[in-house]
Amino acid sequence: MNTSVTSRDAILSVSRQFITQNGFGSVNMRAIAAACGVSVGSVYNYFPSKGDLICAVVESVWHDIFHLSGQSSQFSSFPDCVKWLFDSIRQGCAEYPAFFTLHSLSFSASEKQKGREMMERSFAHIRASMLRVLQSDPNVRKDAFDGELGREEFVQMVFTLITTALLEDQQDCRALLVLVRRYLYQ
Repeated sequence: MNTSVTSRDAILSVSRQFITQNGFGSVNMRAIAAACGVSVGSVYNYFPSKGDLICAVVESVWHDIFHLSGQSSQFSSFPDCVKWLFDSIRQGCAEYPAFFTLHSLSFSASEKQKGREMMERSFAHIRASMLRVLQSDPNVRKDAFDGELGREEFVQMVFTLITTALLEDQQDCRALLVLVRRYLYQ
C-alpha cells in the first residue's frame, strides 16, 4: 500500500465520490483509505473519528452544492435568491442522492450533537446570506417589516419552507415565490 501522505481535500473528494456512487452509508475509514491509496492511520491524521470525517464530508457537500451552478451569488432581488437556493439544493440532491434527507442519520448517537452544530452553522450561513440579499433588495415595500414580522423571522420562515419543499421532493418553488413576491412587493 502506498503510505504517502494525501491531502484532506483528496480524502473529502474520495468521500464525496463514495456518496455519489454508493450513498451516504458507504463512507467508512477503511474504504476511504483504500481508495486514497493510503493507510487508515493517514485518514485518522486528518479526521480523528468517522464522525469527524462525516461532518467534514457534509460540509464539503454543502460547499459543492452551492458551487455546482457556477452562477454568481449576486442577486437583484430576494425571490431570485430563493429560486437559486432551491434550484442549487435540488441540483445538489441529484448529484448526491438522498444527501438532504439522510445525512443527519449518518452520525452515531454520540456524535449527533456535533452533527447538529455543524448543520446549524451551515444553515446559519445560508440564512445570513439570504438576509443580506433581502436587506439589499430595493423593491421591498417600506412597510413589509413594520415590527410584527422582522427580516430575520421572514428569512427563517422562507428557509424552512425551502427545506420542507425539498424534503417533500417538490420539483419547483413556484408557490413559495408567489408568496414571497406578494408579501415583499404588493
